[in-house]
Amino acid sequence: MVIESSFFKENRDRFVQGLKDDSAAFIFAGEEKPMSADNSYRFHPDRNFYYLTGLALAGLVLVAVKHGEESVFTLYAPEHDGLKERWTGKRMDFARLSELSGLTVDNIRDLDTFEDDAIGYARESGLSVFVDGTSIMDAPRRFMEKVKTFGKCTEDISQVLVSLRITKRTPEIEAVRRAAAITEEALAETKKIIRPGVSEYEIYTRLEYEMARRGNMLFAFQTIVSCGRNAFYLHHSDPEYDGDGIAQEGSFIQIDVGAREAGYCADISRVYFVGAPENGDRRLELLELIRTLRREAFGFIAPGRTFDDLNSQMYDICGKWLAKQGFIPDNFSVDDVRSYYWHNTSHYLGLDVHDVGGRSGAFAAGCCLAVEPGVYIPEWSIGFRIEDDVLVTPDGCELLSSGRDDLEGIIAL
Repeated sequence: MVIESSFFKENRDRFVQGLKDDSAAFIFAGEEKPMSADNSYRFHPDRNFYYLTGLALAGLVLVAVKHGEESVFTLYAPEHDGLKERWTGKRMDFARLSELSGLTVDNIRDLDTFEDDAIGYARESGLSVFVDGTSIMDAPRRFMEKVKTFGKCTEDISQVLVSLRITKRTPEIEAVRRAAAITEEALAETKKIIRPGVSEYEIYTRLEYEMARRGNMLFAFQTIVSCGRNAFYLHHSDPEYDGDGIAQEGSFIQIDVGAREAGYCADISRVYFVGAPENGDRRLELLELIRTLRREAFGFIAPGRTFDDLNSQMYDICGKWLAKQGFIPDNFSVDDVRSYYWHNTSHYLGLDVHDVGGRSGAFAAGCCLAVEPGVYIPEWSIGFRIEDDVLVTPDGCELLSSGRDDLEGIIAL
């Protein structure tokens, strides 16, 4: 899936409206992270840079300068260098950068000129300099220190970007929907190998293979495959070959996985029962609770509601069930419930799997959420979550993933 350049141009137009007059904003793609002396990890750009350009290349810088009603965006990128490209791989030419980003070729300059141009902006009297204070990249911090040497302090532009990114537009929604579809296709293929004796490692590698063959080389987050009690380690991202990492008849497997499409993330959790349950199977008892929590969550999410509101709703339902089972007192507290309901019910979803946006703000139409009620009962050695992705609509929410939680899809024989 390719998002049209017009989307990124519109993002830049909206962004510049949030800039004050006589200002220059610097947004950095970031740099590759070394894996060893002569190799780097696969690069993924700063999300705000990508949001404004559609480009996923290391080292690039976008500069927005605004004077009154006039604004100019300039992209700094490396020019072709045949000798360097022998070793580092081919570089995109300016025409292709223009095609993907919607910037004109005239507004793309050689990266080697950036330092002198940036010094000029830093020295310009009356010009405010902005950077993204939320970036995890090193380049913005180095630039901030450089600007200080000219007697000027940078300001933070991140809240403007957060306010734009928190509600999604049609191309973003469709990218999340497609990422979810890829993820569920990979899950369906992987379910075929689940049986007693299969290892977490086999499941893990099959999942990532199935996503990769559908065009994903960089996933939304580290894939989680947990057999049985390993599910009590919520971020169990190092799959095991043996021991606790082997699926057992009558147990369960927790999977948490997400593809990434056009930069946007899916976040889907599924539980699989190894072997068909019999009467009195506690896996079924917990599944019915999780299904109830999911139905209530999907019915509760709407504009004006908050994450805290949603959690409170889940705590009340879960607390009554836990009390009925004798795990907590009838006059239970939130802390009592959280002894079994370990994580929040939901989070924002977008260019990051835990996307931008504060937890105290109200949901708005256009927000994408991952919804994952989960209950973990050490006394039963059972605990799991089922997670799907939704879009907040004007009058509720809409599933972007399948929402499947039927027993036929959960039992793996």
